[in-house]
Amino acid sequence: MSNDVRHTQDASGDSSVRPGAMAERNRSPRTRTSNAWVGICAAALLSIVLIIFMLQNTRSVEVNFLGLDGSLPLALALLIAAVGAALLTMIVGAARITQLRLMARRRRH
Repeated sequence: MSNDVRHTQDASGDSSVRPGAMAERNRSPRTRTSNAWVGICAAALLSIVLIIFMLQNTRSVEVNFLGLDGSLPLALALLIAAVGAALLTMIVGAARITQLRLMARRRRH
């Protein structure tokens, strides 16, 4: 008998069952709540890392941008830059999704 396939009779009458098939059947289904819980845990861990980063980078730096200048903590300057980049990425992504939806709608009609 091969290690790849176990020859057992399951409830559906299928005589060849993969080794992990029984374990897969006993697994709890993925739900929106479980996905949200995983997302919240990831966000909490990311927040902890961000707080540690900000506490370790409190030195003030000079920032010049589009004629504006000032000084602020390094961590805050980097956080503002990251948020700006994320917003720009979301705007471009939303524009592309809108473009694809319009093209799909035109093809249907």
